[in-house]
Amino acid sequence: MFNLNFTICLKYKPELKAQIVHEYLSTAQSINDLSEKYHIGESQISRWVQRYQLNGPNALKPRRHKRNFTADFKLSVINYYQTHEDSMAEVAARFDILPSQVSIWRSIFEREEITALNPQPKGRPPKVNHPKKQRQQLAHQSELDRLKEELAKKNQELYETKMERDILKKSLSLFGSLRPERKRK
Repeated sequence: MFNLNFTICLKYKPELKAQIVHEYLSTAQSINDLSEKYHIGESQISRWVQRYQLNGPNALKPRRHKRNFTADFKLSVINYYQTHEDSMAEVAARFDILPSQVSIWRSIFEREEITALNPQPKGRPPKVNHPKKQRQQLAHQSELDRLKEELAKKNQELYETKMERDILKKSLSLFGSLRPERKRK
């Protein structure tokens, strides 16, 4: 059985991050001391300090929405990484992105050039090309078309019936009844 010296937690509250960063910057405590005190990895604390120094206190807060990056932004990150002596982690902290994003964007750029940096649609493509609203409109429209056709057929039948009736009236007035009349007793 082994003993873990730190708690496994993927997300920390922004207040805790700010407290640790403030302690590091305002006291003589080292990152190692803070790591032991709070049971958080040294590399994690150093990333928080670095992000705080480059981007201010908002860098410690979690994002509430997904960010989409333009090809120009990705290209500027790659260009900065290639022209400066900073590590990927430092470049990521400077641009407030993840270090893995810098690595992925750089390798994509080296393989496929700038066109591969354009934003790509996410997820599985839809099976049907029509979104739900369009399908509803098409169904509604097809229902309208069906009803219009049905109404046109009924109108045609009504017209033909009226024509037959008018022909019969006219023939009766011209030729009289075709049935022989019975004599009354």
